[in-house]
Amino acid sequence: MHLSALAQLGLTGLLVALLPLTMVWVSADANKYRKLVWIAVFLTVDLIMFGGFTRLSDSGLGCPDWPGCYGSANPFLAHEHIVAAQTLMPTGPVTVVKAWIEMTHRYLAMAIGVLIVAMMVQAWRQWRKSKRAEFAPALPTALFLFVCLQGAFGAWTVTLKLQPVIVTIHLLLGMGLLAMLTWLGGRQDHAVKPLLRADADAAVLRPVRALAVLSLLLLTVQIALGGWVSTNYATLACTDFPLCGGKVIPEMDFEHGFHLWRELGKTAAGHYLPFSALTAIHWVHRNFAFIVLAGVGYTVLRAWSLPSLRGTARWLALVLALQAATGLATIYLSWPLSIAVLHNGGAALLVLLLTMLNYKAKFQLDVARTVERACASATVPTAPASLSRTA
Repeated sequence: MHLSALAQLGLTGLLVALLPLTMVWVSADANKYRKLVWIAVFLTVDLIMFGGFTRLSDSGLGCPDWPGCYGSANPFLAHEHIVAAQTLMPTGPVTVVKAWIEMTHRYLAMAIGVLIVAMMVQAWRQWRKSKRAEFAPALPTALFLFVCLQGAFGAWTVTLKLQPVIVTIHLLLGMGLLAMLTWLGGRQDHAVKPLLRADADAAVLRPVRALAVLSLLLLTVQIALGGWVSTNYATLACTDFPLCGGKVIPEMDFEHGFHLWRELGKTAAGHYLPFSALTAIHWVHRNFAFIVLAGVGYTVLRAWSLPSLRGTARWLALVLALQAATGLATIYLSWPLSIAVLHNGGAALLVLLLTMLNYKAKFQLDVARTVERACASATVPTAPASLSRTA
């Protein structure tokens, strides 16, 4: 790719980022850094959903090179190459529409990268001036490194022709980026309104915090399984529920289904992936969902009793129910694209909400422990000697 095309591509990402940056700049909000973080969170949720749309509409190879499109900065400049590929294979992976979908996804990703760079620079500037905890630059710097890693997997997604393990890791990294940004947003909220008093003592908060961590781990496994379903196009391997192919335990090929390093639609030996392998992929994701529902549901129940966690718990309950509904709808409605994208977005919202629950539970617990240590170390005043004397 020529340097001029790379410069045009970088300029495009900067121009896309100018809109949210301008919104932050002209905002009446005095804490513009906090606003920048939460706008980045919002756009990352959008990027995850649009990434799902890109994958599910078979647009992942709409531009079969990276970072540009046939060596150009946009599909306009690559129009001749795209039309030639579409003429050769009208139902193939390269069409004008798919090229624009893929490049729009890349432009949005680059814009978020620009926002993260802006956060990192601002964090370092403010930290050097004030040393205030909310501007500690370690997390923004980690975000910058993380988004670079995410970009590398985005490139490998294209160059390795949608290899399922690469695409699934790309999805997980996107969710990880969202979690890190959400944690940073929680830190900024905490700086505006610090937690001075815990809702309960440490003995009550400790299991809630542990449950929140466990729920996030369960959700991560389920997202990985869901990504594996999506990247292997196994959504319709079971078209009934709660049975699969009319059976509780259908014929399944776990060996080929969960062999990680292989081409899309192929076994490790290069043969076509058997349908029983797709069934195994779908069946595992479907049944692990019950474990996630139970685990997150119980966490919601425990968090609901604490006033400071109740709002987040309420939203978690709602999104969890909607996520189950969209999951079932993809089966009963034969996988409509809009429902599948909403299911992808629901997973992102669950990551966001569970991250916030973890953040709030952690700081509730920290405050409770601080109070307990202060009480334990306080000196109990002794009675005056005159009162201790016998008559």
